[in-house]
Amino acid sequence: MAVLTSIKTHHHGSTVLRRRRPRHFLHSSMEQSKKTESSYAVDPPPFDPLAPAVPISYPLKSLDELESRVYFKSFHFPFNQAAVKLPAGGKDPLPQRPRILVCHDMQGGYIDGRFVQGGSNAEAYAIWHWYLIDVFVYFSHNLVTLPPPCWTNTAHRHGVKVLGTFIMEGDEGTLNINKVLSTKTSAQMYADRLTELAVALGFDGWLINLEVETESKQVPILEEFVSHLTQTMHSSVPGSLVIWYDSITIDGFVSYQNQLNASNKPFFDKSDGIFVNYYWEENFPKLSADVAGDRKYDVYMGIDVFGRGTYGGGEWMTNVALDVIKKYDVSAAIFAPGWVYETKQPPNFQTAQNRWWGLVEKSWGTVQRYPKVLPFYSNFDQGHGYHISVDGQQVWNTPWNNISSQSFQPFIVYPGDKNTQPIQVSVNFKEASYSGGGNITFRGTLGNNPEFTARLFQGELLLGNFPVHFTYSVKSSGNSLFGLALQSSNATNEKSSVFLAASRSTLPTMNQFSSQFTQVIMPHRVTELEAEPGWIMQESSINMKGHILREIWAVCYSSKPRKSVVAADDKNNYHGPSEYYAILGDIKVTSSGDNTKFPPSTSWVVDGQFVSWTSGPNGSKLLSVKVSWKLKDGNADIFTKYNIYVSKLTNKSSGNHGELLEGAQDYLGVAVVKSFYISKLEVPSGISSLKLQFKSAVLMGLPKARRFTFLPIASSRFRNAFFFSNSIGTKNMKEERLECKCGRKITILVSESFENSGKLFDCCHVHGFSNRYDINANVGYKESNGPIMDTKVEGCKMLQRYVEMDSGRKVQTDVTQGTTLGHSNLACVLHV
Repeated sequence: MAVLTSIKTHHHGSTVLRRRRPRHFLHSSMEQSKKTESSYAVDPPPFDPLAPAVPISYPLKSLDELESRVYFKSFHFPFNQAAVKLPAGGKDPLPQRPRILVCHDMQGGYIDGRFVQGGSNAEAYAIWHWYLIDVFVYFSHNLVTLPPPCWTNTAHRHGVKVLGTFIMEGDEGTLNINKVLSTKTSAQMYADRLTELAVALGFDGWLINLEVETESKQVPILEEFVSHLTQTMHSSVPGSLVIWYDSITIDGFVSYQNQLNASNKPFFDKSDGIFVNYYWEENFPKLSADVAGDRKYDVYMGIDVFGRGTYGGGEWMTNVALDVIKKYDVSAAIFAPGWVYETKQPPNFQTAQNRWWGLVEKSWGTVQRYPKVLPFYSNFDQGHGYHISVDGQQVWNTPWNNISSQSFQPFIVYPGDKNTQPIQVSVNFKEASYSGGGNITFRGTLGNNPEFTARLFQGELLLGNFPVHFTYSVKSSGNSLFGLALQSSNATNEKSSVFLAASRSTLPTMNQFSSQFTQVIMPHRVTELEAEPGWIMQESSINMKGHILREIWAVCYSSKPRKSVVAADDKNNYHGPSEYYAILGDIKVTSSGDNTKFPPSTSWVVDGQFVSWTSGPNGSKLLSVKVSWKLKDGNADIFTKYNIYVSKLTNKSSGNHGELLEGAQDYLGVAVVKSFYISKLEVPSGISSLKLQFKSAVLMGLPKARRFTFLPIASSRFRNAFFFSNSIGTKNMKEERLECKCGRKITILVSESFENSGKLFDCCHVHGFSNRYDINANVGYKESNGPIMDTKVEGCKMLQRYVEMDSGRKVQTDVTQGTTLGHSNLACVLHV
């Protein structure tokens, strides 16, 4: 990104405007913002991308990396694939209206968000005003900036397209551009590589930011590069975007025009839009619109929030530039809105962020709508916090961050610096949550007001033939009641309003609200959580075929009769102003036509790779392993989020045969791809087995979380062993110890009703080993080698076994004969 100075130099007889590096980039930004050490922008430490490690996101820093496709060999690549697709309509071109592009630049990039499975910074930066954004660009000063999947996931969830950045600057940039533009074939090849990365990682295009000069004879090749990249992106990712930054001109010079004109229009014509530099004057948006013609919305006038030379001054005056841009009917590109976070604007980040984006909304209005489709779910999680809850129960109580966990964000209106509202509305991270790490807290005094309302969502949801069900969790105190107001309209723009009331005080509720709403509906199901007292689940249903749900509002009211609704001769019953307190934990909107079923455990295949045992404290072992799961039929499942737990099992009795006792269930983390890397999990010496559970979260609006269980036998006693098997209902399981004629032993996990009736194990027959020491051979089981079990137990099914040897070599046995024995599944460990 360019910040223009008055320094002028000469090149080939022409005047070229140079830039200085913005102070908030890279090291200077760290000095300026004085962030905590955990938030400093540093390059990822040197690491071997092929070696198993905690998954991270990282950029490509050289053309050799780009050309060789080395990224796809990285251990980290599968974890960096975005799991959330754009919603219906996301593949369409951007709407024909002024748009907002947000370019996220913060301290060099790849800070807290680089940890794919999440980090430990509860105060990590996040954006939650997605309803004000059309396009999101992840920016850094590395050659190829690949957006971390957490940003792509949450942006896609809200309907926002995500772009990476291809940038060249400085002396190295000069070398790079000469190499890319050496031939037309070379330019096309590098464009193909960029397209390949976007497709593989699931984001939607590129910002091209070339701030180095090139020879005039190479300009046609540069145009071909932009054209080819745009065409290949469009053919590979419908609805994708390639945005050109206002830097190189048609003469090959770096000269920031600060508008669309003849010097940069050829690149605009071959791409999907231009990001105009920040030093524009008041009439430049109009001049740019005139040049763009019917593509005026593809002109994005730049605004540097740090304010260096930008129109209006940026910072808290960013809306001044937005007003001018909106006036001339072009689009805006907001650069570095993280200014609020980096400069620690008072009084705190949450308040300052809401205030700053409130100015954007006041100037521009909202651009996104949700809900649009069913099912719809939000737990108001911003992707960071101090605890995590599942179904009202806290499963994690330490600071965390993971923007992939961010759910649909509410359209809460910033009330202004002088908040005079009787009820304060805020997303809260420290109060108890029903789901995830956040909630919406309503706190204050109703006073003489009969009720208080607050906007939650603005949608475009067409209500069909089936009833639509609204389920939400609430925790309140005293006489505080909480309901939902729904605003809708039909094809003739006839408006309708429905009030979904709380479960108490039916008659007073009807008296208070029947004149304000078309319908007042009491909940048909109310559930109080026994495990976590205070949380109440309320479910109400509506049937409004042909209507479009436009808005969802929170309604705060009291079970006490209000002064405005009591008879004049009954004023003794009026109790005056009342304290109000309620927490909205989550909201779920589903249809009776939804038939989302979680596949049974037998439908899944699980895999454990990169198993590593190291010594831990007090005689324990530390386990690291990559766990992956998928449906056997190869189909993609619709569940986009899994909470992962581990239980540690011990033997109830001594000896080889005994019931396994399951310890407490510990939360490990969340996965949005079908893989999770467990890093250095401590396994005490007395633990004989570990049980992993994968519970689908309710992001898709399911009635409740679904789960499937995998039982890895991972014991510190069996340092080199690791085995996965589908397992359901494993509470009443026991171990059976078997021995091959060669002396090698195996342990199987079976139900208590299972009876051992004869020889079960013949590893020599399976592996073709001539003696017990051939275990180090790299061999694999083939069906032609014969069965592992005799006919007495041919119904047993043994899945995939990995045995990690001391030598570092791995023996893989894939035994898939037979079927499950009743409802008991087997898990096995080879003792070596």
